[in-house]
Amino acid sequence: MDPQPPGRAGPKDSQSGERSQTHGGEAPQRSLAQVANVICVGSGKGGVGKSTLTANLAAALAVEGKRVGVLDADVWGYSIPRMYGLGATRPMVSSERKIVPLDAHGIKVMSIGFFVEEDAAVVWRGPMLHKALTQFLKDVEWGHLDYLLIDLPPGTGDVSMTLAQLLPQAQFLIITTPQPTAQRVARRAAEMAGKVDLEVVGVIENMAGFVTPGGERFQIFGEGGGQELADELDVPMLGKVPLTMPLRLQADAGLPLVFEDPDDPAAQAIRQAARGLIAMAPIVLPTLAVGGSAASPTGPSPSTGLSLPMA
Repeated sequence: MDPQPPGRAGPKDSQSGERSQTHGGEAPQRSLAQVANVICVGSGKGGVGKSTLTANLAAALAVEGKRVGVLDADVWGYSIPRMYGLGATRPMVSSERKIVPLDAHGIKVMSIGFFVEEDAAVVWRGPMLHKALTQFLKDVEWGHLDYLLIDLPPGTGDVSMTLAQLLPQAQFLIITTPQPTAQRVARRAAEMAGKVDLEVVGVIENMAGFVTPGGERFQIFGEGGGQELADELDVPMLGKVPLTMPLRLQADAGLPLVFEDPDDPAAQAIRQAARGLIAMAPIVLPTLAVGGSAASPTGPSPSTGLSLPMA
């Protein structure tokens, strides 16, 4: 096999696993040493707007002046690239052989969607998922972040358990709708978090009513489910996000509503939730940086033949 050029990871890595092996959660923790808060966003089920809220919550944290990254861990149903208008753009690789996250409005973004054809199906079993998620944490150049939001897939299976193993310091944010059925499933997600020792940091209720242009309010999915869940778990109710047309439209347009129309009721509710997260975060005293490394004069190189375990 021909030698691989500097700054590029070749297919050999994908098959042998030589460069992607980790022992427990040690390597990801070292890579995330400059990330202050890791928050897994989960719902237990699909269809409650978890990814839409993750994208907008990251935007709201950025508006508050925080350095934010988003990891799309919903490997089968990845949608974060589209919600940030990134499509299937291929990330670069740094001179240190780290994958460089894409930038969307100042937010660092990483997704399996960047490594497959746009909208292609990902058909992987547990070991492949574990390897890919480990690389997204270990081999991505996240740098200094105040918050890393991880968009979890529905359910309480392989992905959630892998992240709990790799990120014991992470916290769990639950998204639900007011509907009792969704709230019960979200309760099981919280139970999973407890079993793997992830702290549940709060609840956000999505689709919390719809107000017509004439001012009439409809509780399409019921009322009070999110607050009931928060009370049951004894965690804060961080926000109630109403159904609004712009929230859906902006997700499809690739520009979070929080950036485009901050006065929309849904955007205001999401910003309130972001402020709640900030208020709960521990205050970290600044430290003096010792030394430093010069930037590579050649800059990042295209990520041809990344070591991710592609299907």
